[in-house]
Amino acid sequence: MQPSFLLPLIAMSLSLAACATDSLRLGRAPDAQPLVIAHRGASAHRPEHTLAAYQLAIEQGADVIEPDLVITRDGVLVARHENEIGGTTDVARHPEFARRKTRKEIDGIPVEGWFTEDFTLTELKTLRARERIPANRPANTAFDGQFEIPTLNEVIALVKTHEQKTGQRIAIYPETKHPSYFRQLGLPLEEPMVATLHAAGWRGKQAPVFIQSFEVGNLKRLRGMTDLPLVQLLDNPANAPAANGTPRNKPWDFIAGQDPRSYADLTTAAGLREIASYADAVGPYKEIVIPRTADNHLGQPGRFVADAHAAGLAIHIWTLRPENPFLPAELRQGDRSSASARGDMASEIAAYLKAGVDGFFSDDPLAARAAVKQFSTTR
Repeated sequence: MQPSFLLPLIAMSLSLAACATDSLRLGRAPDAQPLVIAHRGASAHRPEHTLAAYQLAIEQGADVIEPDLVITRDGVLVARHENEIGGTTDVARHPEFARRKTRKEIDGIPVEGWFTEDFTLTELKTLRARERIPANRPANTAFDGQFEIPTLNEVIALVKTHEQKTGQRIAIYPETKHPSYFRQLGLPLEEPMVATLHAAGWRGKQAPVFIQSFEVGNLKRLRGMTDLPLVQLLDNPANAPAANGTPRNKPWDFIAGQDPRSYADLTTAAGLREIASYADAVGPYKEIVIPRTADNHLGQPGRFVADAHAAGLAIHIWTLRPENPFLPAELRQGDRSSASARGDMASEIAAYLKAGVDGFFSDDPLAARAAVKQFSTTR
């Protein structure tokens, strides 16, 4: 039986799920539709990285769901945006964990809060998720306190159950979060993740799995461990603040994991050819493909798409969100002073599809699927 909160969406999403195929590819085949990748699930509609968010994303027509992976003290991989969980769970309301609050340095940045590596899975399962950006998504706060932190195995089980019931393949797109940091703690992410994915029966380039990381060394290590598709993430070399005006939580202009280069070095034709030696796709911050102008409008695409494709890499950009603060100025609609008002995400999606990307991450898979369908019928 489907959860009751999904029932109004099922009929709509089934008619839009045109990209459900027997084999989920990187999106490079001539007849391939762009991949709609549900960013942390349907996170515009449910608290991110919960089974409810992933399930809703599948019902809304996503081709792929994305679990960011961190690890517990007892070595279990769980889905959280960061290992610091004060902003995404109700841990602060648990007096039994008050003394676990601490301050750590994560990839060179001091962070204060509660961290997954200080909790066992049993302890984490006593917590409940809450909306990470309530100012942008106040409706999601109605679900605060309802959902557990899922394990990677539980995310895989959700996908496998859906496939058994419907015959539709849904891919997963796990990201290793801070892998060098965790390896230094003696809690490596790579080995248990690869073992789990292989145990699920997923091997080879045609498997419905894409493993992503911001770290180069992490991906090179993974290439020696698995033949599953790998994706090199790239952040904005300009080190710009996030689209909603808040500072980023790390110095993104330099590659994570003790690599002395900047992400700008990897966006060149030579850098992309290097990426192609160990990865199958590249996941750039969207403004690498279409930069913003000084007045925050969409600019003109540069050479990145052509250079990446020439290197044999697929391109999956991130992240396309429906709320005005995340959109270019010309696509904002309604109350522009509101952090939660929605604008014209479909036009932003169309601009990137026209630029030639092979897939994109979105917080709103239902609207994203509709935008892809509209773009395909109006070309």
